[in-house]
Amino acid sequence: MRLSRGGVVASLVYLVLGAAWAALSGDLLFAAWFVAVAAAGAFIPGEANQVTLARAYLAAPALAYATQQQFGGLAVTIAVASVTDLLDGTVARRFAAPSQFGGGLDPVVDGVFTGALVLGLAFGGTLPLWLAAVIIARYLLPALAGGLLLAVGRRPELRHTLMGQVSTVLILVLVGGVCLFKALNQDANGLLQAAEVVIPLATVATYVNLGWALRRPVRVPEAG
Repeated sequence: MRLSRGGVVASLVYLVLGAAWAALSGDLLFAAWFVAVAAAGAFIPGEANQVTLARAYLAAPALAYATQQQFGGLAVTIAVASVTDLLDGTVARRFAAPSQFGGGLDPVVDGVFTGALVLGLAFGGTLPLWLAAVIIARYLLPALAGGLLLAVGRRPELRHTLMGQVSTVLILVLVGGVCLFKALNQDANGLLQAAEVVIPLATVATYVNLGWALRRPVRVPEAG
């Protein structure tokens, strides 16, 4: 790994924005998170990958706002994260062909952002802890499965699956909708009950779809 000029520039921009948010919000403990993500991002090339990394930075505001039940700021954070999720693929196609690395980075960053969001909501009493655990498992278990395949000498093709994309959208829409309703002082119980049914079903469907997509992993060539 070596430093990327674009990655260094993007990291500096994100670091300044993150420091400004931490100072204005008073959540200075999260400054270390921005520094850590910026340090990693400096080695990541590609405009699209830097757009994707925005959601990793946004994990800190999501956790802070969710824990403190500041639903207005949280709704804005989720909206910005959703925009970056839509933009990174467009940017990849505009400036360069989508890469294997980008395909692997995207779900990892989605998992970091969504995990911080739902943990904060669970700690703040907005979501039941079991639902937060299901959502975290939606991202964690596929990542562990991919790591296991690599560990045994196989290289799965890193790509989006239909149900993976659908479940991510459903999670952001339902959880984001609960936050929006709370921000507007509206009753979110109906939406929360829908989330408690739809999200576990979508998670199971994601596992099935991912297992089918990875049924023929490619073996890593041996050195020499």
